[in-house]
Amino acid sequence: MTDTLLLSMEHISKRFPGVQALDDVSFEVVPGEVHALVGENGAGKSTLMKILTGALPRDSGGVRWLGAPVEIDTPGQALALGISMIHQELALIPVLDVGQNIFLGREPARGRLGLVDWDGLYLAAEAQLARVGLEVDARTRVEELSIAQRQMVEIAKALSFESRLIVMDEPTSSLTEREVETLFALIRSLKAQGVSVVFISHRLEEVFQVADRVTVLRDGRHIATAPLGELSVPAVVRMMVGREVAQVSAGAPILDGQVVLEVRGLSRGRTVRDVSLKLHQGEILGMFGLVGSGRTDLARALFGVDPIERGEVWIDGRRARIDSPRRAIAQGLGFVPEDRKAQGLFLNMAVGQNVTIAALGDLARLDFIDFARMRRLAQEYVERLDIRTPGLGQRVRNLSGGNQQKTVIARWLTLHPKVLILDEPTRGIDVGAKAEIHALMRALAREGVAVLMISSELPEIMAVSDRIVVMREGRVVGELSRAEASQDRIMFYATGGADGHGAAARPQ
Repeated sequence: MTDTLLLSMEHISKRFPGVQALDDVSFEVVPGEVHALVGENGAGKSTLMKILTGALPRDSGGVRWLGAPVEIDTPGQALALGISMIHQELALIPVLDVGQNIFLGREPARGRLGLVDWDGLYLAAEAQLARVGLEVDARTRVEELSIAQRQMVEIAKALSFESRLIVMDEPTSSLTEREVETLFALIRSLKAQGVSVVFISHRLEEVFQVADRVTVLRDGRHIATAPLGELSVPAVVRMMVGREVAQVSAGAPILDGQVVLEVRGLSRGRTVRDVSLKLHQGEILGMFGLVGSGRTDLARALFGVDPIERGEVWIDGRRARIDSPRRAIAQGLGFVPEDRKAQGLFLNMAVGQNVTIAALGDLARLDFIDFARMRRLAQEYVERLDIRTPGLGQRVRNLSGGNQQKTVIARWLTLHPKVLILDEPTRGIDVGAKAEIHALMRALAREGVAVLMISSELPEIMAVSDRIVVMREGRVVGELSRAEASQDRIMFYATGGADGHGAAARPQ
């Protein structure tokens, strides 16, 4: 089979101080295939791909490209071979236009003075955009594009290097269902052109839609490689985590509990329009909507990040004035934002500091912080949430995505919130950590915390929520009990279609 291989990584090992990141891992890709690479955070996926793309040196093992041994010491060498990687956090420059981003540092020149041939650049960029089916002007600034369009630009940029292998790291994490379908159609088109794709994702249902084969890593070791047709989602999960993963389901709705949070006619510009809803003590209220529906805008307004223009917020039966996060916290609200790295964590600070930073007021005596109490409090919540860290002094940027998310949640739990708003609580984390977050949400609900969970994943909304509200164009357009909810009905509301069951949204 060696003669037919595009890529062969053989017996790769890599060790960091105190951690064996990769231990004798082999990985192969054949021309024109989509090969999924899956595993929990910390399994070694990113390390393996960083070695492939020249971002990290390997300790041992070898790499073959088209059957010949190669040394890939820099990303430039990987690109020269035809290996590109599209990271989860896109590496485009927003203030430059599409054409400039595609050919950044490789601008065609003309004349003796070496001036940029702008006409030639944009003509070449249009050709690459046509390959990915993206109908935008190459002179459009990237900041004016949607996330899905930016991703297409990244793929066009990769193809401009004549890439034969493109690594896609969590490519669907910020896409709507329709945009995911567009991406999958593009991946199939790339296959038809003979381009191979390494598809890294925590969403196993998507892996089974698009991949030909899957390789599973666990704890830095190769567990299995097999065609998707020989596997099932539960089988892949067992290989990833080495155990059965318990599925958390919602319990009976707790609608007879006290209304902790009530929103009446809340509006903010065109993003949040006349929203009313109620959240009960001990309830998980799921909120679904497509990108641009106003879900995150509503959460930010409720937490005082963005100003409320009209409407009222009531907490425990009393009208609350929330015009800043400080006031929201004082009223018993906590907020875990969608982008934990940019908005939820202090990445260069220690785990213990991240956990306790919101509670410093309670930890101070005569304006001096009681560091012994701070350490005890941090350790309590690290143990309670099973945050896996070498110690409280570990920088939070060095934790896995799931443990970073639990660190953000722990921060708010130190304040004993009445209402916890979770915006995309399991985005970008592995299946094991996702199950732990779901179990934590259910435990908080049992303790009486009212949870508002915003999610783009319909299976998550269906599995965890006691009740579901759907937003579209800044409005709440539907409310469903668990008994009424189905993925079809939720999508009918979210897309503006007619409900095939003839049900109308209930007033709040």
